[in-house]
Amino acid sequence: MIGRRTSDYDFDLPEDRIAQTPAARRDESRLMRIDRASGTITHHRFRDLAEMIPAGDTLAVNTTRVLKARLLGTRDSGAAAEVLLLRPLGDGSWEAMVKPGAKLKPGRRVTLGADASVEILDDTGRGTRRVRFSGDPDATIERYGHVPLPPYIARADGTADAERYQTVYAKEQGSVAAPTAGLHFTPELLATLAAQGVTRTELLLHVGIGTFKPVEVEEVTAHAMHEEWYRVSEAAAARLNATRAASGRVWAVGTTSMRTLESVVDATGAIHAGEGETKIFIYPPYTFRAVDRLVTNFHLPRSTLLMLVAAFAGYDLMREAYRVAIADSYRFYSYGDAMVIV
Repeated sequence: MIGRRTSDYDFDLPEDRIAQTPAARRDESRLMRIDRASGTITHHRFRDLAEMIPAGDTLAVNTTRVLKARLLGTRDSGAAAEVLLLRPLGDGSWEAMVKPGAKLKPGRRVTLGADASVEILDDTGRGTRRVRFSGDPDATIERYGHVPLPPYIARADGTADAERYQTVYAKEQGSVAAPTAGLHFTPELLATLAAQGVTRTELLLHVGIGTFKPVEVEEVTAHAMHEEWYRVSEAAAARLNATRAASGRVWAVGTTSMRTLESVVDATGAIHAGEGETKIFIYPPYTFRAVDRLVTNFHLPRSTLLMLVAAFAGYDLMREAYRVAIADSYRFYSYGDAMVIV
């Protein structure tokens, strides 16, 4: 089966499988290994990844850093309001999601504190608003911003989330959600891989509204992706191409790295440097040209990320892997366990 309907990506998940907190240690998370050639599924710990990646291969990691994008305040009436920043628009304003949307129309204001507020400027026409800060955005975000934990984590963000909802190699701020496959890496695991001759190549994709936008149409091809900003440097492209030329494999750490690389590869498999916005939507059937292996987490039902995984693993094998994961009490979503598809 290929999986061309959104309902093909539905599944029932017990609520207690949704991880509310991260593992005590990043690389202690469980790791499911899926072998596409044999169809076998085996069970490991994330630290065991060091035994699965041979010398000469390259990890492609997304070095984006999560913005404290969730702002909690009040409307003029005193009722609660929320602004979730998505991206700066270059003119001093931001694109944002607001709650309650019906109340926060253009001209309204969300007060964050005695010295800060957010004004609703206009409606973008795609379920978001354009907003502007009353003062310096960076200072306001730093003082009033919260870690934008996903809505399925049913608690407020805490002090630990400021560190654990970032990868250890995060650098450039700009995402409203973490590239969660990378959350499992520790400095020690990365050092072990480097000592074994595995190289690490850094690229950038700022995770945006696509993470929150559900697929609301039954025909997969009718879904419209939102743009996300990416950058692949000349050095990164050269390293990845050299790896492939030497018969090494490229391991995408996360769907964000996968989407970035598949956005800059040509029909011959050559990866090109570049930056800009991508709306790439990967679903079965799809021919992957830039990536040979994928490290990822377990994703939401009916999501574009699950469709990408199905395109890479094969639809039927993906369904079986998720069935096994649920039966074997794997932890799901952002703070949950991981899988590697080889």
